[in-house]
Amino acid sequence: MRRVIFIITVCILAAVGVASLRSQSPAAGRPNIVLIMSDDMGYGDLSSYGATDIKTPNLDSLARDGVKLTDFYANGVLCSPTRAGLINGRYQQRYLIDSVVGGTTPPLKITVSSLPQSLKNSGYATGLIGKWHLGSTVDTGPRAHGFEYFFGFLGSHIDFYHHNRGPAAPDLWENDASVYPQFDGEYMTDLITDRSIRFIQQSAAAQRPFFVDVAYNAPHWPYQPPGKPSPAPGTGAQQLPQQDNTATRADYGAMVEAVDQGVGKILQTLERLGLTNNTIVIFTNDNGGEWLSNGGPLFNRKWTVWEGGIRVPMLMRWPGHIRPGSVSDQVGITMDLSTSIIAAAGATVPSNYDGINIFPILEGRAPKVDRTLYWRTDVGNRSMRAIRNGDWKLVVDGNHVFVFNVRQDVGERNDLTYQRTDIANRLRPMLARWEQEVNAEASGGNPGAAPAGRGAARGGGAVRGGGAVRGGGAAPID
Repeated sequence: MRRVIFIITVCILAAVGVASLRSQSPAAGRPNIVLIMSDDMGYGDLSSYGATDIKTPNLDSLARDGVKLTDFYANGVLCSPTRAGLINGRYQQRYLIDSVVGGTTPPLKITVSSLPQSLKNSGYATGLIGKWHLGSTVDTGPRAHGFEYFFGFLGSHIDFYHHNRGPAAPDLWENDASVYPQFDGEYMTDLITDRSIRFIQQSAAAQRPFFVDVAYNAPHWPYQPPGKPSPAPGTGAQQLPQQDNTATRADYGAMVEAVDQGVGKILQTLERLGLTNNTIVIFTNDNGGEWLSNGGPLFNRKWTVWEGGIRVPMLMRWPGHIRPGSVSDQVGITMDLSTSIIAAAGATVPSNYDGINIFPILEGRAPKVDRTLYWRTDVGNRSMRAIRNGDWKLVVDGNHVFVFNVRQDVGERNDLTYQRTDIANRLRPMLARWEQEVNAEASGGNPGAAPAGRGAARGGGAVRGGGAVRGGGAAPID
């Protein structure tokens, strides 16, 4: 009798086990990852970061249900450098990318250890929906770097309704094939949202863990809000403040709110599919904002290494791991996401990555750490470098050197160079050594090529006050 009962019990447990396994996807033990990156958004353009004229309830929900970071940085002052840092997990200068890809700046080097390739090798479905701007051909596009699926555009920008940069410059792709003008008249932000949702649904149906890079091109110019299409194909030119009948803050705000609505639809999809509790959702931006943006307390804009050019919003939700409603002043940078995402996925983090895994810190399992981060740009013929070491930041802007305590002076208004020459004397050599290191690697990987940065950080004596403006001369399109 006991034997019969034992056999029945074993059978029941086995049946329950099989049913349990069938009800779970293979991703049950590994989180899905949705990484959302906007384009040229200002630090103060979200309600959760102080905006009063733009409503972003869905993005703000990530802060309410997760963590808001106050001291997070983009890898670069423009989009290609930051995106390169994300994809390859390293300082983009190691690949000769200091400016936007195109012209003298080469496409991002293809490696076997990129973020999407590492996840793909680990069994993840990988997709990029939206903006790429790291190579203008199929051979240098997202699929060459490990994304299984791509829908979007390869260049810097497109008309939001006509998906080109002029009559002779169409730029809308699905995987390796042009789909222009198949979606003519459809708003690009909505297309990115819809294709992201489709990728999530298909991955869930296939019971695969997924990583989707939702790369919105809003609110990058052309400033074309929903319901306000351009009058003719190919009118995606940049609008400038000095032009007649130029774009308005209201146009820009409507573009940001369209992104927020798209994020809301993505979050609703995760909830409908029962994926919310096993999905990491991350939102950030690629660099500081343009002239219609609100940088909040930060000084200057995109194209510069001042805080307004590199400090960006960062919101992250991971149910059961990150305490809801938390705020962290842990210093982070875009390439930290590469390391963190691969680690969270249970894959092996490439040993040459420059970022750190910030999840243990944000989960409260590890203490905050001091960081040393570097930036460099010569865009617009203006030489600028910066280093943040702990609370201290040194800025080299042309021939001027500035020292700030950015923990106490986030707006970089109180230049302390004349008081803290010890800080300048300590940080300048660190910056120079970093430049020498990345230049040596870039030159070694590209024989005969000259690194984008021209030697050690330049700059003469300390000059108090003042501020950087966008340099003159020819400038790349971004």
